[in-house]
Amino acid sequence: MFKQVDRKAIKAKRHLRVRKKVFGTPERPRLSVFRSLNHIYAQIIDDTKGHTIVAASTLEPELGKRLSSKSNVEAAQAVGKAIAEKALAKGVKRVVFDRGGHIYHGRIKALADAAREAGLDF
Repeated sequence: MFKQVDRKAIKAKRHLRVRKKVFGTPERPRLSVFRSLNHIYAQIIDDTKGHTIVAASTLEPELGKRLSSKSNVEAAQAVGKAIAEKALAKGVKRVVFDRGGHIYHGRIKALADAAREAGLDF
C-alpha cells in the first residue's frame, strides 16, 4: 500500500538542499544551528578554513544556571543572544544562517530573532 515515510531521511535531504546554497566565508561566516530534543546548539563557522569561530549551547554552565528548561523557546533565545555577543566580540557582524534542515519556526526562529536583536546581521 503506502510506503512509510522516514522522517530522518526527509530531514537529511532538506539539510543537504540547504547546505548546497549556504556557504560560510571569512567575510560572512555561517551561523549553523543544531537542535536536539534536550538542547540547542549554535556555532559560527568559516567553511573555507573549516574552522569554528565561536559556539554557544544550552550545555554551557552560565546559560544552564539561568534557564528553567534547556529545550524551549526561552533557551533558544538565550543561546541566540549568547552567540551574537561572542561573535561581536570576535569582530563578526554579518553571517549567513544555516537552519540545519529544520523548518524556520519555533526554537530555530527564536534563536535567529534573538541573534538579530543582539546585533548580528543576516
